Amino acid sequence: MSRASVFGRYRSQQPDPRNPLRIELPAGLFMMGSDDHYAEEAPVHAVMVDSFAIDAYPVTNRDFAAFVEDTGWTTFAEIPPDPKDYPGAPPEMLQPASLVFTPPPGPVPLNDIRAWWTYQNGANWKSPRGPGSDLDGLWDHPVVHVAWADVTAYARWAGGEMPTEAEWEYAARGGADTAYAWGDEFEPGGKVMANTWQGDFPWNNRKPMDQRYTSPVGSFDPNGFGLYDMIGNTWEWTQDWWSTEAPVTKACCAPKNPRGGELEASFDPAQPAIRIPRKVLKGGSHLCAPSYCRRYRPAARHAQPVDTSTSHVGFRCIVRIR
Repeated sequence: MSRASVFGRYRSQQPDPRNPLRIELPAGLFMMGSDDHYAEEAPVHAVMVDSFAIDAYPVTNRDFAAFVEDTGWTTFAEIPPDPKDYPGAPPEMLQPASLVFTPPPGPVPLNDIRAWWTYQNGANWKSPRGPGSDLDGLWDHPVVHVAWADVTAYARWAGGEMPTEAEWEYAARGGADTAYAWGDEFEPGGKVMANTWQGDFPWNNRKPMDQRYTSPVGSFDPNGFGLYDMIGNTWEWTQDWWSTEAPVTKACCAPKNPRGGELEASFDPAQPAIRIPRKVLKGGSHLCAPSYCRRYRPAARHAQPVDTSTSHVGFRCIVRIR
């Protein structure tokens, strides 16, 4: 898809993405984490955050197109990897590419993500489902295939920054202290509350074909703070380096505005030869399923290498109130 064809389609009747709807949240104390789900979420601990304003919606393809048109930004997925950064990588892997969810035709073991993820040359934010796909009908969906460098560049352009993990979780909870952003039942009264997987992951999705990937932002009810899509649809980047160490707390007081772990500690210990730091993702995505990934909760968290983009990771910005 040419740049001209992309921008010719997005321009109509749109607000300035540098002035998005942002919700100002008051400073507050909340209980962060969970003792009832995945180990990396524990322990529950009290955290204090200062007031900040956060985008009511994830950044959309329409928003990101405006940024690219204004700045000429080329995303990480559109740039060939430098062989020096990936010693031993086969030549076919050193092409502009990104990870695309590719459902298998039937049941597969759930301990090998290669059964449903494909590293596709030519996949990027403009072609979110791989070569030959485009943004027709997706302008108001969250932008995906954005790596850390892309989201921070957009945030600077939009006058914002990435939230910390604590800020993001505080916002996602919407003022509630429940398992989910909307209560303690996943589907209260049978009502679907977020864009998550419905069926047997990763091959049998019972949702209509046009709803099996991302959905237009704001398709589901907002949380208690008036924020949309904090849960499901796409994972969202946060500022914090990944860490599984228990937070340091004091009996006298809750930590204020914590900033997560250290860069050096964020590398994947299972791949000692690969020194790519990792950030914390929050919120789960349309691929989270009760049968596989129950990370459609405010406390849930996931590690993401800064050089990796996928078809189910997006972001939103905040502005800290001084």
